[in-house]
Amino acid sequence: AVDESELLTVPDGWKEPAFTREDNPKGLLEESSFATLFPKYREAYLKECWPLVQKALGEHYVNAALDLIEGSMTVTTTKKTFDPYAIIRARDLIKLLARSVPFEQVFRILQDDVACDIIKIGSLVRKRETFIKRRARLLGPKGSTLKALELLTNCYIMVQGNTVSALGPFSGLKEVRKVVLDTMKNIHPIYNIKTLMIKRELAKDPELRTQSWERFLPKFKRKNLKKRKEPKKKNTKKEYTPFPPPQPESQIDKELASGEYFLKERQKKRKRMEEIKAKQADAVKRRQEERNKAFIPPKEKPVVKTKKASTEKKIDIEAIKEKVKNAKKKKLGALPEEEVKLKMAADEKKKKKK
Repeated sequence: AVDESELLTVPDGWKEPAFTREDNPKGLLEESSFATLFPKYREAYLKECWPLVQKALGEHYVNAALDLIEGSMTVTTTKKTFDPYAIIRARDLIKLLARSVPFEQVFRILQDDVACDIIKIGSLVRKRETFIKRRARLLGPKGSTLKALELLTNCYIMVQGNTVSALGPFSGLKEVRKVVLDTMKNIHPIYNIKTLMIKRELAKDPELRTQSWERFLPKFKRKNLKKRKEPKKKNTKKEYTPFPPPQPESQIDKELASGEYFLKERQKKRKRMEEIKAKQADAVKRRQEERNKAFIPPKEKPVVKTKKASTEKKIDIEAIKEKVKNAKKKKLGALPEEEVKLKMAADEKKKKKK
């Protein structure tokens, strides 16, 4: 009895056996070929590395031709070709060379465990300026974001023009495509890089391989941008009516409604004069009021009454008089009378003894 989980999981270090001539000894019946165009600026590089391309494809018995006049590369199978998938790998090789991927990375596509993916990003964003900003965001400052993505996915990534070329294992290509498409949808690649780092650590634990990782992965909430400020004056659309607006009244219609139309010319003139005189009287009245404003006295501030000195503390006049008398008796800097008399008596005694 074998556990089903063991059958579903791939053992560590397992590798699919290589396809050899013994698997297909008779070769291919029909000749297959693929061609692709390359830009003018790649011509010089392709001329240099083309002998290496022919040598690498020659090991798999696939011919390669470079047409500089037409600007194309062609790969074809031969009678010795035994691997039917070799022509597909050769097609991917010339596609990557046309997308500015260096030959040092391109020849890895001929290995069994390496694949490629060319992601078209030119039509995902409408505005050209927005597209350039988001493409630069994928690269990061000095290519740091792209380098981090390469280390986490074990893929080589080349951002060129309107495409992103990736070369590496199948699991890594899947992650690269997701990150690139999310970046073009205005999701910063750093969020996906954090998720990949957590997945890389979780994959090391054998107990967590069969469990769901959703509880460990971070959930990033989208922040809604501030709503646009509403204008002060709102233009409200009027309700649509199929009928035209009513025709404005003419001067004659107004006179007919007020009864002025039936008055005589003399009466009309008198009425106009009365209206003019009423307007003049109002103007004179307003002008007179403005002139009289200068003669209106300003409002005076109310007089604040000063508070009387409080007579609660009564002054003791008798005590003050006694202090003044005592001060008069005492001379400034002189001794009191009693001390002077005693001093004089002592001086007389001294004279008598002598």
